[in-house]
This record gives sequence, C-alpha cells and structure tokens, in this order.
Amino acid sequence: MSIKVIPYDEKFVCAAIKIWNEIVREGIAFPQEDELDEISGDEFFKSQSFTGLAVDGDEILALYILHPNNVGRCGHISNASYAVRSDVRGRHIGEIIVKDCIAKAKQLGFRILQFNAVVATNIHARHLYQRLGFKELGTIPGGFRMPDGSFEDIVPQFIGLT
Repeated sequence: MSIKVIPYDEKFVCAAIKIWNEIVREGIAFPQEDELDEISGDEFFKSQSFTGLAVDGDEILALYILHPNNVGRCGHISNASYAVRSDVRGRHIGEIIVKDCIAKAKQLGFRILQFNAVVATNIHARHLYQRLGFKELGTIPGGFRMPDGSFEDIVPQFIGLT
C-alpha cells in the first residue's frame, strides 16, 4: 500500500461524494444530514481552503476538508472533517489524512486546528487525535443527535500549529 494525499480535482467528484455520503448516511460522525450530488459536491469540495484525497494508485480511499472555523479575529483557527471508506477502515488511513491536514493547515497559515463536534462514542477518532497531540476541551452533553433520535455527548478538540 503506497498511500499519498493529493489535492481534490473535479475528475474525482464521484468517488469523493461516495465516501462523503457514506459518512452522512451513517449519521454518527458528521453533523450534515443532506447528501451531496455531483454538482453540490464539486462546489463543496472546491470551496474549502483545501480538500485532500488519500489515494493508492488510482483508487480514492479517503478525503478531508480543511477550512476556517470562524471569521475575523478567530480566522486563524481552522476546522476539518475526515472521511475514510468503510471497506478500508482499520488500515491507519485516518492517521495519514489527519497528519497531512495538520501540515496543510500550518502551510496555509492557520495557528490552531479545532474540531467542534467529535462524538464521544467515536473512540477510534478520539484515540487517534490524542495520539497526535490534540487536547480535549471538555464535554457538551447531548450535543449530537443520532439517527435514532437519541443524543450523544460531543468532545471538542484542538491542537496548536505554531
């Protein structure tokens, strides 16, 4: 396996929205409820500060989006979302894209990378973030609505980039 991260290009829109929409349908990690189509997906991925695709040869395995978390006086704080195809999870591809995202955020001049809504039950992501040096900011009780209508806690995270 020779995975590298490349910038998003519209020729990859179908593979990218397939991965993104899988996470949206699962309903346990992303706040979004609406799936992307080819037009909205291409616009969405192009509108980010950076969209990275993890590829192995010509195969798209995962992606991430990176963008400002806020504006103005807080515009130096970035935010990101990660999506790994379900059939390749457990192969440390998430670690590859999170590390690439941290490097890209630094390169783009962000000073902090913050995740607003890490679901408390997303143990694999939380362990990865902790291994990479992220700090948990606390717990927001019932901050995430699950597909069955129940609510899970969220645990915002951050890492300094300077």
